[in-house]
Order: sequence, then structure tokens, then C-alpha cells
Amino acid sequence: MNHDRGVISRYREYLPVSEATPVVSLNEGSTPLVHAPRLSEKVGRGCQVFVKYEGLNPTCSFKDRGMTMAISKAAENGVKAVICASTGNTSASAAAYASRAGMDCVVILPAGKIAMGKLAQALVYGAKVVEIDGNFDDALRLVREIGEMESFEVVNSINPYRIEGQKTAAFEIIDVLGEAPDFHLLPVGNAGNITAYWKGYGEYHAKGKSKRLPKMLGFQAAGSAPLYHGAPVANPETVATAIRIGNPASWDGAMTAIQDSGGHLDIVTDEEILAGQRWLASNEGLFIEPASAASIAGLCKCLEMEDGPLAGVEPGSTLVCTVTGHGLKDSDIILQAEFPMFKAKTDKADVLNQLGLS
Repeated sequence: MNHDRGVISRYREYLPVSEATPVVSLNEGSTPLVHAPRLSEKVGRGCQVFVKYEGLNPTCSFKDRGMTMAISKAAENGVKAVICASTGNTSASAAAYASRAGMDCVVILPAGKIAMGKLAQALVYGAKVVEIDGNFDDALRLVREIGEMESFEVVNSINPYRIEGQKTAAFEIIDVLGEAPDFHLLPVGNAGNITAYWKGYGEYHAKGKSKRLPKMLGFQAAGSAPLYHGAPVANPETVATAIRIGNPASWDGAMTAIQDSGGHLDIVTDEEILAGQRWLASNEGLFIEPASAASIAGLCKCLEMEDGPLAGVEPGSTLVCTVTGHGLKDSDIILQAEFPMFKAKTDKADVLNQLGLS
């Protein structure tokens, strides 16, 4: 019996694997494409909005799609140890898949700049975690240097196999919808994901699996927006830790995706990101981490722009928003907010009184 139902198993013909590749999988992929009726109402004109909920991957983020490829190819090459820089999600995914493969995993993190849920994942999966006094870009520079040693394989998105695995999300969207969406909106941090989606859409289109290509709309946090400003950001800051990156590794791929698709690149503030996170949870029942909410905030921003990329959107258009990670991975910001909570005695009358129902 074949127990592997991950992305390599399902999309092998589109991936650089062979019979010699020992597939390392946690049954990643097949994440739900959730119809969002209230978001659809916001867009109007009979348009339909879907949310690609990547938080339901094995380590609760989209990183697993690329990591199954990176670790599988590393295993094929006889690698015994992998290394990555991370703002959180990559470390969790690398540690999990390395554990599955029986490899050592080293993670270099910017101290104090990672959500505790993600750090907990890396630690429990058995990674050797090194915190540095610097940001993600400093961590990636160190990883590149250490990765030149024969004993390590780098599994950040500078590893081309990561992009290969991540492109399968575009395949899944077309498989479900029967066609590519008209617009695809997603957060942009290290920029590997928008690069990968565009690659996937292009490959399926070339194979006749879809008749069109979507316009790619990418959104960076305002305090961490090197692509938007056209220059690296020395000290990126945003509440959305997963996209707090000042010099993206997939810069060129992201800009190619946006330009070649006739798409759009914009920024959203931390306030807009957190508002988008809360709105999606309270209106559509989807709890996502702040970085994921950049796509939701971006959609809302575009709808308010008179001459933005969604101005005059064709009636009946299809839009997909990728949300990259589960909200429980980065819940600290929610618990720090002022949500109403009630305290009552252990009797029905007082509970109802606190709720204003007495």
C-alpha cells in the first residue's frame, strides 16, 4: 500500500524527481480552497472569492509543499544535515521533514523576532536552534556561508526544489476550479511563494490544463517592503513576523510574476493586516496568522482604490487569496489585544446578567 498522498505522489510528472528519489512526505498539500461568501459580497458584481487555506498543511503552513521536495532531494544526494534561516515557518517545516528523514536540522533565527508557536515547533521536532543578534537577512547570509560546507544542505527558498514543491498549490487550485482564477492575491515576504505560484500556473497552462493565467497581486507589510520601494530594507519591522524580510531571496522571481501577469504590488499597514486577520476570523471562520492576512488586507485595500487593480473588475470574476499559515502559530498578538471577556459566578442568573440577557 502506498501511504504517501503528498504533493510528490500526486504531481510527480511535474516535479524533478525520479525512481531514485526517496520521497520524504507528511501527506502535505490538498489544503482546502474555501469559498468565502462575505468576501465575495465585498467584491460584488457576482464575483467569487476563494481562500486557499495553507494553514492545514502538516506543520500548519505552506512551507511544507517546498520542504517535501527539498528534503527528498537532499536524501537522494545522501545529505545528513540541513540548515535554514527562518522567521518561523521555514524552521518548523525543515525540522519536521528532517526528523522524518532521519537528518539533523540546524535553524538560525533572529533573536526575539519569531512567534513562540513556531519556535516551539522547531524545538520539539528536534532542531538545533541558534538565535543571533541580527535580523532574517543576517541569518540567511550566515546560512549561505555555512551551506558551502559539504556537510550541510540549505533548505531555504534559494534551494530551487523549494519552489518546485510550492508550485503545486497552483495546480490544486486549477484542479478544484477547473480553470485558473482571474486574480490571485498573496502575501510577499521572502517572495518564494508568489514565484512558485506563477511557475505552477504557467506549467499547467502550457499543458492545456487552463485557458488563462491569473493576474498576480502581491502585498508586503508597510514596514518591510523592499520590493515595493525597489531597495532592500535594513531593519524591517512589522507585526507580521513571517514576512519581516528586508532583502527577499526570490526578488527577481516575484517581480517577474507581477510584471508578466499584468499584476500589482502594494503595501498594507500593520493595522490593516490585523484588521484583516480579525475580519476573516469573525466573518468567514478562518483563523490565520498575521502575515497571511496581508492578502485579505490587500484585497480590502484594492476594493477602496478608484484606479486600483480591481477597479472595473469583470462581473463573475474569480479571485483566490492565499493565506499561508494557521493563526495558532502566532497567537500572541491576539492574546495581547483587548477582546471583551466576562466573569461570572457559578450560577445561570449571573452568567445571563454578565451577557446582558437577564
